[in-house]
Amino acid sequence: MTTRAEKDALYALDISDAHWQAAAGSNPEDRFEIAFLPGGAVALRDPHAPDDRDLRYTAAEWKAFQKGASEGEFDADLRTTL
Repeated sequence: MTTRAEKDALYALDISDAHWQAAAGSNPEDRFEIAFLPGGAVALRDPHAPDDRDLRYTAAEWKAFQKGASEGEFDADLRTTL
């Protein structure tokens, strides 16, 4: 479980020099970008909304998301929104 202190430290991190990437072949009009941060953390942003705050996830949170996605945890949610 991620603590408040871990999240505060993650958001205090200066990522102004982060290398942002998008999925290969993604549509530039509706994609998001990811930056890999120290310690396995990641940041996500909408490149079309530069004034919006990026979202940051600890390594544990990102790993849990990846595990859930690979195991189909979100598949039912996708079927109801398409």
